[in-house]
Amino acid sequence: MHPAISLPTLIAHRGYSAAAPENTLAAVRAAHRAGVRWVELDVQLLGDGTPVIWHDADVARCSDGRGRLRRMTWSQTQTLDAGRWFGKAFAGEKMASLEDMLALLGALGMGVNLELKVNRGHDPIALVDRVLPSVLDALPAERFVLSSFDQTALRHSRTFAPANTLALGVLVNRLPKNWRTLCADIDAFSLHAHWGRLKPAQAEAVVQAGYALLCYTPNDPHAFHPLWAWGAASAITDEPEAFQRYLSAPVSAISR
Repeated sequence: MHPAISLPTLIAHRGYSAAAPENTLAAVRAAHRAGVRWVELDVQLLGDGTPVIWHDADVARCSDGRGRLRRMTWSQTQTLDAGRWFGKAFAGEKMASLEDMLALLGALGMGVNLELKVNRGHDPIALVDRVLPSVLDALPAERFVLSSFDQTALRHSRTFAPANTLALGVLVNRLPKNWRTLCADIDAFSLHAHWGRLKPAQAEAVVQAGYALLCYTPNDPHAFHPLWAWGAASAITDEPEAFQRYLSAPVSAISR
């Protein structure tokens, strides 16, 4: 029913966002250097229709500028510094286009959980129409999962390709009572939940229903440890190297 996706234990949240400015090419390169095979990234549209890798509805938090994405053009965003806020070493880093990010992922042989970010005032249908053809053309089906909190975006995404060539993931905060319906509605591959709000029985039910369980955004590997036994497939984390060190430690050290 689904692409032959081998999900990694660790997925770097917005790239390696503890080591580089989030959602940038630099953050993806940092994840690759750390030995991480997959990253999680956000995509949305600028006012001129350009798909960009960005999380917030505006640019204030992660650049030296101000303004809402839905009122900006690509040329305007390229005047912004999207790296200096994180550290001097990243001064001059630019907002990444979807096109450039897909090229980098392809060159590095990395997989991606790409979130369709539908902020207030943005059109989910327009976002899918601009993003899906590029992603389907650029990456093999086994190297990406498309996720969203927006069910309209997910339903429209399914019209582009069947479940065996396009893996879709339902994003939730707390697991809603209708999660089975949400997943079945789009022939979902995975369910992505906030790790701290999951209960063991809920996690077990998701896995038993046949969905891969991806958990965001744990940064303490010791606190997250019980969720592996609950059936978590992947941890989407800002701190992949902390998890790597923890998971590679002797069992006796982990149990203390």
